[in-house]
Amino acid sequence: MTFKPLSTLAIAVAALGALALPAHAGKTLDGIKARGQVICGVHTGLAGFSAADSNGKWSGIDVDICRAVAAATLGDGDKVKYVPLVAQARFTALQSGEVDILSRNTTFTLTRDASLGLSQTAVVYYDGQGFMVPVKSKIKSAKQLKGQTVCVQSGTTTEKNLTDYSKANGLNVKPVVFEKLDAVEGAYFSGRCIAYTTDASGLASVRNKSAKNPADHLILPELISKEPLGPMVRRGDDEWTAIVKWTVYGLLEAEENGVTAANVDELKANSKDPVVGRILGSSDDTGKLLGLDKEWLARAVKTTGNYGEIFERNVGPKSDLQLPRGLNNLWNKGGIQYAPPIR
Repeated sequence: MTFKPLSTLAIAVAALGALALPAHAGKTLDGIKARGQVICGVHTGLAGFSAADSNGKWSGIDVDICRAVAAATLGDGDKVKYVPLVAQARFTALQSGEVDILSRNTTFTLTRDASLGLSQTAVVYYDGQGFMVPVKSKIKSAKQLKGQTVCVQSGTTTEKNLTDYSKANGLNVKPVVFEKLDAVEGAYFSGRCIAYTTDASGLASVRNKSAKNPADHLILPELISKEPLGPMVRRGDDEWTAIVKWTVYGLLEAEENGVTAANVDELKANSKDPVVGRILGSSDDTGKLLGLDKEWLARAVKTTGNYGEIFERNVGPKSDLQLPRGLNNLWNKGGIQYAPPIR
């Protein structure tokens, strides 16, 4: 009886010690280091999230996540190859190894998490599905869409949500379905459908980019779904999952603690705040737990800025999309973005 508590204590101490051991990088990161590039699956063109300009330079929230991951793992946010993927091909591309990470405004759902051989990481953008209509239609609410045609992209949660909403509200909506986003947009703006449905952020992006006069189109007030968007990776490589997940969390923690792209070096040299020290690697070495070096997160923040800077630059009130921070504000500023502590 005397030895049992001691044995239990010894096991507990050994377990805690094992938790602090440096992590192996994992097969995905090994492959990335060998090729010197992160391969990132992105949208074919959704302003504010992932879109290429006339020179082939990619930008957007989802693009910045890939840049942050590349900076954390390879030391350079430009070491990314972007692979544009239509909705129907995105999961196959990740499953087959064509891309290392799918950062493509993809909704987290039970089915996708449990049946595709993929892992959801961290929510980058909390969204919801909405509807856009021409102002001249006089429609002010989604409940007025009874019997109306609605343009929607196939192979998406959007299509399923539309069917569910129509049935639940007895609307008998007539979906007009297209595979490619450009075809959906073209049909809506040509008048083939009275409404266009997708994530509200996507509607704002399309209205700003494709409408002859954005003021001629109204995004209706109802949101009919929850759309938590974020990057996905292949299941079976826990080390890579942890790296992607904690890069996103790290960008949120950086914002919460006042770490920006501009002040990384100054804080790394002078800050006495223990949380800032862990974020920047000037005190604790959190990188060893991920198979990375101690400045992994400092490089990520210096490359893209913290989460707030990424949001503001790509979709915020001062960007072309002019989206409010809303749910995507930090938990202590009225939103629901909340990262586990880096420690």
